[in-house]
Amino acid sequence: MTVGLDLAALLTALPTDKAAAVAARAKWLEQARPKQIPPPGDWFVFLAMAGRGFGKSLLGAQEAWWTAAWNDGARVAVVAPTAGDLRRICFESESGILRAVPAECLEGGNPTTAYNRSLFELRFANGSVIQGYSAAEPDRLRGPNHSWVWCDEIAAWDRAVEAWNMLTMTLRIGSKPQVVATTTPRPVPLVRDLVARAGRDVHLVRGSTRENAANLAPAFLEQLEARFAGTRIGRQELEAEILTDLAGALWSRAMIEASRIAEAPASLQRIVVAVDPSGASDEEDENADEIGIVVAGIDREGVGYILEDGSLKASPEAWGVQTVALFDKWSADRVVVERNYGGAMAEAVIRASRKGVPVTMVTASRGKIVRAEPIAALFEKGRVRLVGSFPRLEDQLAGFTRSGFKGSGSPDRADAAVWGLSDLMLSDTPVFDTSYSWVG
Repeated sequence: MTVGLDLAALLTALPTDKAAAVAARAKWLEQARPKQIPPPGDWFVFLAMAGRGFGKSLLGAQEAWWTAAWNDGARVAVVAPTAGDLRRICFESESGILRAVPAECLEGGNPTTAYNRSLFELRFANGSVIQGYSAAEPDRLRGPNHSWVWCDEIAAWDRAVEAWNMLTMTLRIGSKPQVVATTTPRPVPLVRDLVARAGRDVHLVRGSTRENAANLAPAFLEQLEARFAGTRIGRQELEAEILTDLAGALWSRAMIEASRIAEAPASLQRIVVAVDPSGASDEEDENADEIGIVVAGIDREGVGYILEDGSLKASPEAWGVQTVALFDKWSADRVVVERNYGGAMAEAVIRASRKGVPVTMVTASRGKIVRAEPIAALFEKGRVRLVGSFPRLEDQLAGFTRSGFKGSGSPDRADAAVWGLSDLMLSDTPVFDTSYSWVG
């Protein structure tokens, strides 16, 4: 818009879809904070690294729909950690694209018909398209061309570097392809690389949760402050600080990175699915921890591999189905389940999902740190490999110190990984008692 031009006169002169877009854009620019508006310039990536509740998703959604609505025939990509995140956050949340874009800008003037919920596709009246992708499936980015991209929560992408590389190679149309990336910080390679490029082709803004206090429920802020204020995790989740290694950490970030490989050997000697149950009744149970479900394997040389992190917060029925699905997917030999939290219940859950699954029930005879130390030593010796990227699991591993676990909540994913690798690599080490059973 030309400086000084009367907005009402401009809207009158524009087509209906463009007029609606300009009016909505003007309203957003009035209410947005300066850090929520990408500046003009030659940057390739605008990186908004901010605490929870800062307004990162709203920033991304506003830039995505405006880019599509104003530039005829634009091809805009939206990439989130999972397909569920695409639908639930990027497109359909209170801060999502569908809430922000005026109906007049969409094909047929109707959000219901313009939005294909199963394909994550939103079509515009001017021929532009917003297409959603899951970072967990980077191969889907091999064919398309894009002119602009919103990447949400890049620190939580399980295959971050692979997905990012595939994505940037799709930015081959338009006069000035750009990326807006929004994320809560984690010291993962992709985020560290982008931060290091700040001032060159990356424009970096940092923001805290408190900066958006006027738009957040007081109870939400009070809860966050009570739980995280003054803590290490609070520096990451509220203040957007990239954390370095903890003093006395069993796993350093460098050790984790050194263990990473792209693919596991074609043939493994044994594969197990390890489960660390919690008391969650379903995914809405805010007071319960996740159920750690991790797939691990071992090769002929005795090298261990973390193959997949399938952890989730769900009802017993749902995590039982998840466990058996991973057992089938990886042609696993056995399921390893911690007995300490409802061992009989865990057996019953797996029995209900599939009869005949071989199960090892393990009982912790020593504390978490004692169980974790020999596995950390195996990582340090190069005898354990991470096949891909597992941000949440890696954060939990990095939270283990010799004086205790310093992360947030319970390290369910890390516990499951330790159980699985211990079964494969330390079965003669007295850190737990085992009993074998066939669930049938």
